[in-house]
Amino acid sequence: MKKSLIVLAVLGAIASAASAQTSTTIYGIVDAGIVNERGGPAGNVTKLTSGVQNGSRLGFKGNEDLGGGLSAKFVLEAGFNVDSGTSGQGGVLFGRQAYVGVGSHWGNLLFGRQYTPLHTALDQVDPFGTGLAGNIENLFPGGPAGGPAGSPSGIRMNNAIKYTSPDWSGFNGELAYGFGEVPGNNKANRQWGAAIGYANGPAVIKLVHQRSEDPTGADNQRNSMIGGKWDFGVAAVHAAFQKDRGFGAADNREYMIGASAPIGPGKVLASYIRRDDRSALNRDARQWALGYTHAVSKRTNLYTSYARITNDNGAAFTVGNATEAGTGDKAFNIGIRHLF
Repeated sequence: MKKSLIVLAVLGAIASAASAQTSTTIYGIVDAGIVNERGGPAGNVTKLTSGVQNGSRLGFKGNEDLGGGLSAKFVLEAGFNVDSGTSGQGGVLFGRQAYVGVGSHWGNLLFGRQYTPLHTALDQVDPFGTGLAGNIENLFPGGPAGGPAGSPSGIRMNNAIKYTSPDWSGFNGELAYGFGEVPGNNKANRQWGAAIGYANGPAVIKLVHQRSEDPTGADNQRNSMIGGKWDFGVAAVHAAFQKDRGFGAADNREYMIGASAPIGPGKVLASYIRRDDRSALNRDARQWALGYTHAVSKRTNLYTSYARITNDNGAAFTVGNATEAGTGDKAFNIGIRHLF
């Protein structure tokens, strides 16, 4: 009996230690809203859309203590459309994120499909968090509704190696490289990006550069962005400036100024964005947007937003949201988001 009790105690201690050193978490977002889009060439449309504020997802993340301050980690995150039950990101199983890597007090080194430094920075400085009708990526290249035709999405890199630094008194950095994997042409479809930032107290500042090669490696797109926000308590001021060159003769400047202000359990959002096309086409565009989110619990909120784009000289930018491009130059959203 005593030997049995000793064996059980040892096994219990081993199981407890293993549990303390290894963890796996299931998480996700379910987001659905009614979207009305107007001003498109095919006419007006009202629809139920998934992922208006944030893309609906189901994710798994894990961490294992390897000892000596080193840990192994992974994320597998699948997007889905709650309105239809179908997979997001074109049906890719873990289309949102899929990576594995190691971390230590020197930072993280991760391998797989990951967010670009540019998208991460835009998400941090945009009052709308790259979602809702006011999404900054409607006019800043990088999102589903932004960027020249034929360009990489800008949101994620496939085949990527990414290093993220630890926080050094508020300072942080990212470096990412995505292999193009085209036989005989190492430049084709290749992407890389780098970012440095500062986040401490009320201040957030991001400086980013990203370069994406086209499918032949003969041309590229280069984006350089500086942005930030300052939280005064009663309200926060947001701002961003981006310069982008290529593909072809594309030469643009984008400017954003915005604000967010807490009101009880809710938050008011606003922004104005101007896109200055410096090519011979002079296809400028302007967007203004208003929004409101209202927390009904720690994990559930309601939202509404409205945005309008004015296009010049044949520009055809549309008002999209977190997961899809829009079909018109005006959009209204109202919906609900739940985190688990």
